Amino acid sequence: MKAIFSRISRICRRINDKQEGITGLETAIILIAFVMVASVLAYVVLEAGMYSAQKAKLAVHSGLESTTSVIQLKGDVIGKMTNNTLQELYLFVGIPGAGSPVDFGGTSNSTQQVVISYSDIDTMIPLLSWTITKLSTINDDNLLDKNELFMLTVDMSASDNIGAYDEFALEVRPPGGPALNIERTIPARTTQYVNLH
Repeated sequence: MKAIFSRISRICRRINDKQEGITGLETAIILIAFVMVASVLAYVVLEAGMYSAQKAKLAVHSGLESTTSVIQLKGDVIGKMTNNTLQELYLFVGIPGAGSPVDFGGTSNSTQQVVISYSDIDTMIPLLSWTITKLSTINDDNLLDKNELFMLTVDMSASDNIGAYDEFALEVRPPGGPALNIERTIPARTTQYVNLH
């Protein structure tokens, strides 16, 4: 038994004597594996960065688009009074110099794209009817372009007897842009046409 054990011991020593460590080829293989893993990781990180940068760019462009589709008041708000009650409002609107055109036309199902709503302390009307009069235009379409001026005639007869000292708010919402908020108060003395400050 001792002889077998001694023989196994000699074989193990010979095997251990032949081991000389990791060769240069094995080191190169390990190095290549690390480089491959690092390049795949770098590709994933760069791709994620490009994707997030593209999404950020889209967000900036959509934000700019929504802020350039702006309607501005270009003058006074005039109210037409009948028996000391507001019947119509006249709004003079345009777009800023860097703005995008705003479509005041109707859709295929005869609804208007620009929505005007009314609210006061007691009432909320989500949709008022209105018409446009083109005061200054450069073409025949219903797009409000730069250097154009439209007058919106808003029918206020649906609201409940707006008279002296009454406060109200209008919201003019174009498609795809921020709303134009208008808050006014009817003065104590009224004539047929009143400039509402």
